[in-house]
Amino acid sequence: MNWNGKNVLITGANGFVGSYLAKELLDKGSDVYGFIRPEDMVAMEKNLIDKGIKDKLKMLEGDLGNISSLASALDHSQPDVIFHLAAQSSVEFSFRRPLDTQDINTIGTANLLEAVRIKDVDAKIVFAGSSEVYGMVISSPEQYQRTLDSGKTIFPEPERIPELPISESNPLRPMSPYAVSKVSGDFLMQNYHHSYGLDTVVSRAFNHEGAGRGMMFVTSIITNQIMKLKYQEADRITIGNLNACRDWSHVTDIIHGYQVLAGKGRAGEVYNQGSMRTNSVLSYILLGLERAGWNINQIETLKGDDQSKTIDNPTELVDDPIFGVKFDKTRVDQMILENQLEYTIQDKGIRVSTDQGPLTIEFNPDRFRPSEIPLLLCDNQKIQKIGARIEYSLSDVIQDQLDYFDQKENRV
Repeated sequence: MNWNGKNVLITGANGFVGSYLAKELLDKGSDVYGFIRPEDMVAMEKNLIDKGIKDKLKMLEGDLGNISSLASALDHSQPDVIFHLAAQSSVEFSFRRPLDTQDINTIGTANLLEAVRIKDVDAKIVFAGSSEVYGMVISSPEQYQRTLDSGKTIFPEPERIPELPISESNPLRPMSPYAVSKVSGDFLMQNYHHSYGLDTVVSRAFNHEGAGRGMMFVTSIITNQIMKLKYQEADRITIGNLNACRDWSHVTDIIHGYQVLAGKGRAGEVYNQGSMRTNSVLSYILLGLERAGWNINQIETLKGDDQSKTIDNPTELVDDPIFGVKFDKTRVDQMILENQLEYTIQDKGIRVSTDQGPLTIEFNPDRFRPSEIPLLLCDNQKIQKIGARIEYSLSDVIQDQLDYFDQKENRV
C-alpha cells in the first residue's frame, strides 16, 4: 500500500507499539491521528518524544469507554485505515483488575466498531489481537496427562498432539482475564464484518519486544536488571517462571505486518504474526547476560541438590528441528521443550558461573502468575503468503532492549 497522503487513525498511538507504527507511517507521508486518553497524554509522552513525533502526530483526546468521543475522532480524522491498538495489555494486571480489563478491551472495542458502523465510515480496521487467546497449547502426551492430573480442564479436547506450531485454526483456551478480553475483541471484529460488512482484519500477534517496552513485561524486567548488574546498581536478578517459552519478535516486524494486513489482509480473516521460533525466559536472561559481556560456563540451582539441573554450556545453540520447525535455540531451550528440564519455586533460583565470577538469578514467588501458558510457537505461513517477513533475530531483539537500558535515565 502507498501510505503517502492516507488518513490513519491509531488508537493508543502513544503506547509502545502505537508510537513505532505512528512514526513509520508519518515517515511514509501519512496524516496520522492518535486517539489517546487524556490521562495518558503526559504519562506516556516519552514514547512520542523518543520517536521524535510528539509535534507531528495529530492527537485526539478521548476514551474507548465513551462512544461519543470515538465518533468525534472519526469525524476529525476521516480515516482510510484504523489501527485499533489501545488496550489494557498486561496479563499480570488483568489478574488483579479483571473487570477493568474487560471494560477497556471488550467494551472499548465494541464501542469503536459501533461508532464506525453508526458513522458509516469506509475504513479498513486492523485489530491488534494476541496470541494469548490460544492459552493452553498441548505440546506432548505427557503435558496433557500432567494437566489433567493437576485438576485442570482442557477444552476443547486436542485433535492432535502436539498442537504446534500454532496456526489460526488452533483451539482457543484463554488462561487469563486479558486473554478472554482479546478473544472477545477478536470475535467482535469478525462478527462486525459478517453482520454489518465492516472491513475488519485481526492480527493475533505473538510476543513483540524492543526498546521502550513497558516495565510490566518480562523482557524489560530482564534486560533492565541485566544492565543494572553491569553497572553494579544491583547484585542479582529476580524473576518468576523461567520455564515459559515464547515466540519473541521485534516490534518493527510486527508493525510491518500490520501494514501488510491493512493492504492485503482479507476482510473478516485472522492472521498470526510471529517469528516461528520459541525460546525460554531462562534463555532470554542467559543470552542477555552474554550480550552484556559475561561468558557463561555453567548453571545450577541455588538449592544445589539436583545434579540434573546442573547444565554445562547452557547457551550453546542447537538448531535441531522440534515440532517440525527448525530454528535456533539454546541447549536449555532444547531440554525444556523436550520435558527434560523444569525449574520450580523450591529450587529458589539459579547460580550462573561466568568468566567474571558467579551471578545469582533469584526466584520471586510474587512474580509467578495464577496460571501460565507454558509454550507459544507461531505458525506464520498465512501472513507470509501475503508479504509479511521476519527480519530481526532473537539476538537483535535482546540487543535493542539492552541498548535502551544502557542509558541510565531509562533504567528503573
